[in-house]
Amino acid sequence: MEQQVHFLTLATADLDAARRFYVEGLGWTPLLDVPGEIVFFQIAPGTVLAFFEAAQFAQDLGTGPARPEVSGLTLAHNVGDRDAVRALTDRMAAAGGTVLTAPEEGAFGGVFHALVRDPNGVVWEIGHNPGWSVAPDGTVRLS
Repeated sequence: MEQQVHFLTLATADLDAARRFYVEGLGWTPLLDVPGEIVFFQIAPGTVLAFFEAAQFAQDLGTGPARPEVSGLTLAHNVGDRDAVRALTDRMAAAGGTVLTAPEEGAFGGVFHALVRDPNGVVWEIGHNPGWSVAPDGTVRLS
């Protein structure tokens, strides 16, 4: 198997809140939006993030009506400077996110970051780490 992930699918108890947060709050454009079922966002070349209505997600997995939970997971977005961390944190909060950690110096590697939980419990780290970069071909460089 190639070292790639093409879809990340998260169960959501409130699909409308997820859509509103990502479309209105983050300014993302859905790749495909099936009201009441699932919404897909292209997040990188060859990679899609999907929010699947929880009961239908459980049915798809064959686990019945129990709501699946996401744990031990964060999504991260690196921005160009500290002011961008603050601005995006404010925008996410205005769109229904909950700020868990206000913008601050991180404990590791010179990062300045904030943590914001989306309306479905997914935690985003918004960070500025001058030691990380993304090349034009999409390769992430860690230093």
